[in-house]
Amino acid sequence: MLKGKTAIVTGGTRGIGFSIVKRYLENGANVAIAGSRQESVEKAMENLGEYQGHVMGIWPNLGSPEEVAEAFASVKEKFGSLDILANNAGISSRTSLYDYTLEEFQKIVDINLTAVFICSQAAARIMKDQGGGVIINTSSMVGEYGQPSGCGYPATKFAVNGLTKSLARELAKDHIRVNAVAPGVTRTDMVAALPKEMVERISAGIPLGRMGEPLDIANAYLYLASDLASYVTGITLRVDGAAMT
Repeated sequence: MLKGKTAIVTGGTRGIGFSIVKRYLENGANVAIAGSRQESVEKAMENLGEYQGHVMGIWPNLGSPEEVAEAFASVKEKFGSLDILANNAGISSRTSLYDYTLEEFQKIVDINLTAVFICSQAAARIMKDQGGGVIINTSSMVGEYGQPSGCGYPATKFAVNGLTKSLARELAKDHIRVNAVAPGVTRTDMVAALPKEMVERISAGIPLGRMGEPLDIANAYLYLASDLASYVTGITLRVDGAAMT
């Protein structure tokens, strides 16, 4: 589905991001894994030995437009194009409003929103020059419904939804599609650490009767990156088992 395409996946070293990386590689893409630390990127690459020659690692500061632009240019130089950007890097928080510090709130904004803007801008400049591309942002179902504490996280995801719609309209003339994926509760390392009883209670509240798997989210990313979605732009695709419908 992605043969000959080149993708960058931020937050691609583990969890949902690593699943996206694998699905893209399995479907013929060249992939650059972007992570926060060189060590974690290199470790992820070691687990993808069978795709040697089709995968590379980058670790720019996603808050630095200059570092991001340089890293993205290196990906195009190696593989010849930049066709897909998966903006997946992000952090969460459950801190109460009463205890939230401005520094903690700003950190979430910087990583979950500002970095999405910076990476999208750098990728779009390359994509425009080459005639088009695809940008996919990781949102969340709590961006629509909120959560009981940790207001910074849903606030940034709500903003990502708005950024996605706006960029879709702005970049359509340049043949760049922009969409988002909103995962529901997904079986990542963080969820796996929860008590079994809590996991069962959460799963029971989902109409499909189970949590999402990273592969479920990665498949949505695969669809939106492919030509099957060539007339799809400006949407936030919910992958949550109808949990909040």
